[in-house]
Amino acid sequence: MTIRGACDSHVHIYDQRYPVSSSAVLTPPDASVVEYRAVQAELGLDRVVFVQPTTYGLDNRCQLEAVAQLGDAARAVVVVDDTTTDDELARLTSQGARGARFQMLPGGAVPWEIMHPVAELIAGHGWHIQLQLNGRQLAERLEALLALPTPIVVDHVGRFMPPVEPGHPAFGALLTLLDTGRCWVKLSAPYESTHEGAPAYPSVATLAHRLVKHAPERMLWATNWPHPGQVDPPTPAQVANLRDGWLPTDALRRQVLVDNPVEVYGFDPYPNIEETT
Repeated sequence: MTIRGACDSHVHIYDQRYPVSSSAVLTPPDASVVEYRAVQAELGLDRVVFVQPTTYGLDNRCQLEAVAQLGDAARAVVVVDDTTTDDELARLTSQGARGARFQMLPGGAVPWEIMHPVAELIAGHGWHIQLQLNGRQLAERLEALLALPTPIVVDHVGRFMPPVEPGHPAFGALLTLLDTGRCWVKLSAPYESTHEGAPAYPSVATLAHRLVKHAPERMLWATNWPHPGQVDPPTPAQVANLRDGWLPTDALRRQVLVDNPVEVYGFDPYPNIEETT
């Protein structure tokens, strides 16, 4: 199945030419744009967001080089800190950056304490904060997240480790963020929350279905290619099966894969959207 204009909102490129950060805990093998393009073609995708992995810390060159190879069909989410100048943010914006990543698990390069200062720096450039954390912390962080002057994109179905029930306060906090109209959630990488129930991951699928029902206009979708840290990564076919199970109608797939990324990442609206099989 191909939906013209479909976007993969979370991909990492790895290249040993770039130095590994001293804070990194993952050093995956090289994964190139050429290799990703084969996955992209197999899944019928046209657009992509390259996300700065923890491997490279504050050195965003690898992902920005990937954007340069694909031009306007690509965007980047980078890592910056509270010393980043406005001129540097403008330069990064011109290179395709649209978000600042905060990875709050081991290996992340920036701490909670600078999230609000960074959000204030990037707000004028139209960026968002991309957040990855153990979603079980969302309730205790909710007040601070609501106070951010930027939109928020939450990774990997909230990455509740282990998965929670839909009635859990932490999941309720995620719904509260969605209800602001300034938060999006990536439907991606259920294996980051649990290894039980592969390849369908029913405990994560339950949350994904609830999120899609609650706010389809606030969902994004991603492969998380090349699935860093996974001993047995999913095949493109398995990724597609998850996608189509979580987004079971043509209308939902167009909303989440095409329309929502236009709003979040500033892609041009895609003309003449057609679905083929």
